[in-house]
Amino acid sequence: MMKTIVRKIGLVAHDAMKKDMIEWVLWNSERLIGHKFYCTGTTGTLIKKALEEKHPETEWDITILKSGPLGGDQQMGSRIVEGEIDYLFFFTENIVFCCNRSTADHIISSPLFLDPTYKRIHPDYTNYTQRFENKEIVSEAVERVKKRMSRNENNMIE
Repeated sequence: MMKTIVRKIGLVAHDAMKKDMIEWVLWNSERLIGHKFYCTGTTGTLIKKALEEKHPETEWDITILKSGPLGGDQQMGSRIVEGEIDYLFFFTENIVFCCNRSTADHIISSPLFLDPTYKRIHPDYTNYTQRFENKEIVSEAVERVKKRMSRNENNMIE
């Protein structure tokens, strides 16, 4: 028997795509039962209401963040950076490379979606985060500003 795995799923939808996102979630609700959801404010509120209406007996684990423009996008981003989100389904109005219903269907129908042995690859950003170590960038900037200020003061005196 395969171990049950809980995926942490972010759900975001622009206003013109909210209805499509809700329909997609409802269509796939049986497959999504038991997973943890993080949703931006309005999208999450609408999805939670729709899921509770379709499955009144199911307790959904949904964290509703702030509305996207009021900080929810940043909250979602921070959870992605911290590794708290396994999948982000973002239905957008005008960005082609983001997720839509067909790619979302493809992802959750993949055998990897529920495979407990599948581990998401977390890139090592050590080189990036340490790129300024052992560099005198701050002291050099401070010295340049001091020199400019000194020149400006000298020019004002003359």
